[in-house]
Amino acid sequence: MMSQAADRPEPVGSSRRSKITPEREQEFFDAVLDQLRSCGYDAVTMEGIAASTRCSKSTLYRQWRTKPQFVAAALRSNGRVRFADIDSGSLAEDLRQAAWAAGEGAGKDTGLLQALGHAVMEDPELKGALREALVEPEIAALMGILARGVARGEVPAGHPALEYVPAQLFGLLRMRPVLEGEQADGEYLVRFVEAVVLPALGLP
Repeated sequence: MMSQAADRPEPVGSSRRSKITPEREQEFFDAVLDQLRSCGYDAVTMEGIAASTRCSKSTLYRQWRTKPQFVAAALRSNGRVRFADIDSGSLAEDLRQAAWAAGEGAGKDTGLLQALGHAVMEDPELKGALREALVEPEIAALMGILARGVARGEVPAGHPALEYVPAQLFGLLRMRPVLEGEQADGEYLVRFVEAVVLPALGLP
């Protein structure tokens, strides 16, 4: 039976950390993200993650010390760029592909954003991790798609609609569930790009 002392977090100045494999670490992160999406940030606890992953609380506390640090690490582990490989040679086609790719992960990412909502506004570390994992890489990739279109001469460099494309696409991902009760899936986002984004940029 584990002692109460073993369950307590290490002192802040302690340098001891558990030796866990990358696979085991990812298992912890996946459990955090799953609980965030299904239960919300407030319901996530170190104790709950320890129980669901069959480890001791002391292991988690030695690695991450606090729940915000643990959640931030899990968010960073989830970082990916869905648009990184999109480069068809046509800006219109690239934007259609980006819209489809964004819609494919709409449910997971939107659920994560909603789960973190208020906590992100109160915790700078969480806010930074969310931007680092889910927002900044994809905005950068999308702006890269637009820049290549400008370089090919498809859109003038100073076109006023260029800067609003990320806000349109990501804003719709976040707001359609609120306004219509449905996810902005790939098909919906492609229709949006064709009806709104491409005409605004003067593209067929």
